Amino acid sequence: MNHLQESKVASSELCKGNFLHVLRDTVSLPNGHLTTREYVVHPGAVMVVPLVEDADGQVRLVLERQFRYPLHRVMIEFPAGKIDPGEEPFQCAQRELREETGYQARSWARAGLLHPVISYSTEFIDIWFARGLIAGERRLDEDEMLDVFTATPSELMAWCRDGTVTDAKTLIAALWLQNVLSGTWKLDWLDAP
Repeated sequence: MNHLQESKVASSELCKGNFLHVLRDTVSLPNGHLTTREYVVHPGAVMVVPLVEDADGQVRLVLERQFRYPLHRVMIEFPAGKIDPGEEPFQCAQRELREETGYQARSWARAGLLHPVISYSTEFIDIWFARGLIAGERRLDEDEMLDVFTATPSELMAWCRDGTVTDAKTLIAALWLQNVLSGTWKLDWLDAP
C-alpha cells in the first residue's frame, strides 16, 4: 500500500481555536506532484450506548436531544464528548455518561473505533456500551443544554431509517447495537472499577 502514501513537505497553521486546530499541509503525492491538504486536528472523543432494562426486561436506550449550532437544529444522539488532555477514553466515557445523563454503569464494553470524517479531520470516536445503570444527578457544563430520554431499539432504528437521526456516530452506534442485540457481534463486558 506504499504506492498510495502521501508525504508532508511543509505545514502551516490556518486557525487555532479553543477546541479545533486547522492546518494546511503541502504534500508530495505518489506520482511526485505537490498538492495541499487542509484538515482539522481534533483531540478525539467517546460515545456511550447506555442500555437500561424495563421492569419487564425489555432493553431501552438512553439518548439525548441537543441543539447543534452548525446545523441549526436539535439532533438525537447517544451521549458523547471530547477527551480531555491526559484522559483515557474509558475515563472519558464514564465521565461523559455521568455528566450528561446522571447515570453510572456497573458494566462496560468497548465496541470499537470510529473515524467520522476521514477526508478533513483527525477526529476519532471510541465507542463504548454501558449497562447496569444507576441513576444519579447530572453535572452539565454551564453552556451545555440537552434533554435525556429513553427509547426502544426499534424506535431508534425507525428514526435512522426515516432520517430523523442523521448524526454519523449515532448511526454507527445503531449498526453496532443491531448486531450486538442479534448476537452477531459479541462484546467483552467488564465490571466498572
